[in-house]
Parts: sequence; C-alpha cells; structure tokens
Amino acid sequence: EDARNGLINNFDLSEIQSKAILELRLQKLTGLEMDKIKAEHAEIMKRIERFKEILSDEDLRFTLLTDDLKEVKEKYGDERRSNIEFSSSEVSIEDMIPNDEVLITISHLGYIKRTTLSEYRSQGRGGVGSKGATTRDEDFVEEMVMANNHDYMLFFTEQGRCFWLKVYEIPEGSKISKGRAIQNIINLPKDDKVMAYINTKDLKDEEYINSHYIMMCTKKGVVKKTSLEAYSRPRTNGINAITIREGDQLLEAKMTTGNSHIMMAVKSGKAIHFEEEKVRSMGRTAAGVRGIRLASDNDEVVGMICIEDVNSSVLVVAENGYGKRSAVEDYRITNRGGKGVKTINITEKTGQLISLKNVSDEDDLMVINKSGITIRIGVDTLRVMGRATQGVKLIRLRDEDSIASVAKVSKFESEDEDAVLDLESNTLPEEDVTNNDNETQSNDSNDLIEE
Repeated sequence: EDARNGLINNFDLSEIQSKAILELRLQKLTGLEMDKIKAEHAEIMKRIERFKEILSDEDLRFTLLTDDLKEVKEKYGDERRSNIEFSSSEVSIEDMIPNDEVLITISHLGYIKRTTLSEYRSQGRGGVGSKGATTRDEDFVEEMVMANNHDYMLFFTEQGRCFWLKVYEIPEGSKISKGRAIQNIINLPKDDKVMAYINTKDLKDEEYINSHYIMMCTKKGVVKKTSLEAYSRPRTNGINAITIREGDQLLEAKMTTGNSHIMMAVKSGKAIHFEEEKVRSMGRTAAGVRGIRLASDNDEVVGMICIEDVNSSVLVVAENGYGKRSAVEDYRITNRGGKGVKTINITEKTGQLISLKNVSDEDDLMVINKSGITIRIGVDTLRVMGRATQGVKLIRLRDEDSIASVAKVSKFESEDEDAVLDLESNTLPEEDVTNNDNETQSNDSNDLIEE
C-alpha cells in the first residue's frame, strides 16, 4: 500500500498505472525485457494515432463500416434458414374493444347507431326524462336493442339476403344524433332494402347456434325455418337466406328457440296460428313451405309474429284507421298452410288489413298516414276484444287519407313531444261490431313449396 502511494505521489501516476507496475514480475524488469516493452509501447502509440484519425474523419468511419458489412455478407450472406410467421396468438382488434353493453337504435327510415348506456343517466320516478334521438322529417325510432359490443347484428333484406355486422362496427353516436344510413355501412345493392334486424350472441358457440332458428316469411305466404348455424360464418358480401320467387319478397325474419307459436295475417283480414315445430328446418337455399293460403292473387301477407307468451295479445290495424287487440287464445292452433280465420271484420269502412303486431301494455304504436302525419298511441289505451269484430277507430283520417304503416315502439324511447300528435283530445267512441261468421280454417296438406 505504501509503495503504491509512493508511485502515485512521486511519479504522478494513476492508481491503475501504479497497480500495473507493482504486479510486474521481476524478470520483466531485466534488460532482456526492455526491447519487448519498447516495441509494445510503440505499437500501442500507433494504434492510438489510428483511432484518433478514425474518430476525426466521418468518411473514413463509414468506409470502415461498409468494409466490415461486406465482409460479414461474404462470410454469412446465405439464404434465410428460419421462417418469420405471424403467431396464431396475435392480438386482434376485437381483443382491444371492451365487451360493454350498448343500446342499438334503428329508425323507421333505416338509420342506425350504437350508444353507450352512460349517455342515459338514471332519473327518479316521475321525472320528465331527457331529449332522445333527433330524426329526419317523417322518421322516428322504431327498434331499440340492448346488445354487447362483441355480439352480431344480422340484417335480412327483401330479396332474401343476410348481412352481418359486429355491434362495435355500428357507428357510435350520442343519444341525440341521427345515426347513419344502413346501406352506407353494409354492401347492400341499390335495389334492395333491409326488412328485419336480429341481434345474436356468440356465433362460435355451437350449443347456442344449434338451439336457435331464423324464421322468415314472404308476402306470398311462404315461411321458412333455418338453423342459426347456417348464419354462423359471416361473409362481407352477405349470403342468400331464402330463395325468393318472382313477384315475391321477404317480409319478416325472427329468431326463435324452436318452441314458439307463429301467427300470420293477410290483407283480406284472415290470420293463421300454428306451432313453429310444424315448419321443418331446411337449408339456406330452400324456398320454404306454405304458411298461409292467400284469398286471391291480389292478397298478400301483412305481418308475421313469433309468440313466446300465449297470454300476450295480438293487435291488427286496417288501413282506414280501425284496429283492435285480441287474445292469442282466440286464434285456435291449426296446421300451417290453411286459409286462416277472420282476425278483423273487413268492410268498405275499415279498408284492408295493413298490420299485425304482438303487443303488451308496455308498448306504443307509431301510426304513419300516407299524408305524412305520424301519431303515437299507447297500447294500454286499447282494450282486448273478440277476434271476429270490427274493432275501434284508432285515429281519425281526413279526406282520402289512409294508414301507410304501423310500427311498434318501446315506451323507453324518449320522443320530442312536439314531433307527435296527442290523441287525448281526439278520443273516438269504440265500435265493437261482432261478426257471427264462424269461419273454419283449411288444413290443406298440399302446401309444400318446392325447395
């Protein structure tokens, strides 16, 4: 320790240098080693000069790097021996999106959006609510569906095609926004339009897709049931869901569990009630089977409902403003394919049947007249009456006006009060005219539509 300190103090050496001197062996200090030490010193000084030259010249540095890389290329530059592949465990976009619950809103004219539930704050009982979606002229919110971001929405068109959208792919909008037109977010042909919307859960869940069905009907009275499994492989350009015959078009599509009851009604005022199991499951390309026999070539189906609760009620509306609620049990269960029984007493005063809906007291009706007037009616204001009656006048029509369409909406949907007419000051007397025509229903079995 004293020797090292002496070297440091007397010869102005660093601690590393003094340590190196003390560790030299005795023979290295003899004259025989002097020439070797001088040669090593000279070599080190040359290297120092070379390094200083390289550090001071950028072009020289790049030249040396290029030479080194060429040497590495010549020595190791053979073809790649290992493959670079994407791992099956790569993170997908869906994995980055939380599977939150959202509200899907679809308007009568086909505008759609999804809204987070946080947009709808909770209010105490008796509150006035908050302003809901704003819509275009003569438009209103028709469908409100609770769904999760990872669910699918199925869209069925009048030409019998099915399209898919993940819920998170539906454009997000605030509760007061109008949404986007459906034809702008799916590859829908210009001459086609969406007729039905169905929310489904995980299409990879075999138990789920094999225990649910899609039930469809056309305006010419054809029905078809297909397992949900047939719609579990989404395609960008959609698929054929049903073969539509010339002069016909898809009217309704509903998801069922296979145990529902089906009701169909036609313009001439008749309806049929049969069990879903009467319709066998068939493939996507099939045309279906006869659900109800039309009274004439000009007759057509106005609606199909799938009934889970036989204690619910059925609402029918005729084009001149007459309508009524009847119990499901008033329509006896028969085989499919018959002519049906009278659901409303059609006269020149009532006009033809225009709508069939499955309703409860928690629903409202939006009635749209051909003149463009839209009226909202609470279903709870309509009493349940017999099947073969004329019903009551739901709205008062002016001049040659008539009803264009009827939609069922939820009371949860918040409408701007100025956008609908209040019927409380326009109450009409009930007309309950009983028809004693106990018409029977045909059970003609020759009703299979060729697949």
